[in-house]
Amino acid sequence: MIWIYGGGFLLGGGQGANFLSNYLYDGQEIAVRGKVIVVTFNYRVGPLGFLSTGDASVPGNYGLKDQHMAIAWVKRNIKAFGGDPENITIFGESAGAVSVSLQTLSPYNKGLIKRAISQSGVGLCTWAIQENPLFWATKVAEKVGCPTDNTTALGNCLRVTDPQAVTLAYHLEMVNLPYPLVHYLAFTPVVDGDFLPDRPENLFANAADIDYIAGTNNMDGHFFAGIDMPAVNRPLVKITADEVYNVVRGLTLQKGMQAANATFSLYTQLWNDNPDQEVMKRTVVDLETDYIFLIPTQRALALHNANARNAKTYSYVFSQPSRMPVYPSWVGADHADDIQYVFGKPFSTPLGYWPKHRTVSKALIAYWTNFARTGDPNKGESTVPIGWIPYTREESYYLEINSDINYDSVKQSLRASYVQFWNTVYQNLPDVSSTFLD
Repeated sequence: MIWIYGGGFLLGGGQGANFLSNYLYDGQEIAVRGKVIVVTFNYRVGPLGFLSTGDASVPGNYGLKDQHMAIAWVKRNIKAFGGDPENITIFGESAGAVSVSLQTLSPYNKGLIKRAISQSGVGLCTWAIQENPLFWATKVAEKVGCPTDNTTALGNCLRVTDPQAVTLAYHLEMVNLPYPLVHYLAFTPVVDGDFLPDRPENLFANAADIDYIAGTNNMDGHFFAGIDMPAVNRPLVKITADEVYNVVRGLTLQKGMQAANATFSLYTQLWNDNPDQEVMKRTVVDLETDYIFLIPTQRALALHNANARNAKTYSYVFSQPSRMPVYPSWVGADHADDIQYVFGKPFSTPLGYWPKHRTVSKALIAYWTNFARTGDPNKGESTVPIGWIPYTREESYYLEINSDINYDSVKQSLRASYVQFWNTVYQNLPDVSSTFLD
């Protein structure tokens, strides 16, 4: 099992955050409990990994190519470590989950990957592909004093510029942003005509033989909502319907006013004349969760399933409530909340957790490692709390994962009316602008 870390393609590392010499991405618990070999590695992030001029001068996707090289290295060498080169599973979270998705879609990995798991991110996320890479490349070039009149000169100059200066030339602001944070993830993969020969949605035939698990956390958008509207996490600060509408408008910029109005009326349909503050704040979180993570993940599951030959597709939602004491009590599983359970932290640092957290962790490790070994999350070395039924377009089964996992945890048609809206009504509206950069 090869782990690809997240961090918005801007930061991160193969060890993850360190707490008392216990690194977040330490694979020991997964390896021991699931009898698998866990591999972690580093790839370039930020401008060094993903800056692109959108043409042959600086084609981009260097970070994705690093990942591919690591996967290929494992394929060539894992036998010497007791591993099976024919049974490689890649898994990752956030930008790492997008990376997992794109690696399965790239023709470069033909025959390398047997299975894949995307936790909160797929290649169809709006932030997965940079549509206007030259805009950001030019910004970096200006900052370090490189010419911007033609891409060849720009690329040649950046290559001989101090890499630290190039890295620091981009700074992601987190306060008082005029548009939602998700629009500012500047250095991400591009359709380069080579590693990604086409748009991700057109490449799913390349993943036809790869078993795939993909899912999201039930409040993945909370982290983003807290930055776009800080009042979400401040119980005493009230928000207005107009402020909610502004977030909607910011997210749906590409489709203009008609889309904003349609989206707003869908998400506020259950409001009464005087909606409760908690209801309004949860609406913002739901909206950001759906737009940034859930809707593209549902689309990716449907496309994977439609293109699969013998490969299986599995869908999940993770809903173990956040353990952050500073958040309001209604906050569910926030972005990245799942990682600690996948990596068995309730076992390696037991004092920080309750027994229910070990229940969640045990279930996640069992499903993930069984899937990696056999292609079926229910069959393998570990017993699982409940049978997970594969996803199909017709029945769209998914598993809700939390500490109360039981027979009712296998469900159907996750947020169906919202998925339907984004994939039909919203999708069919004409684009009015490519992004806020126009």
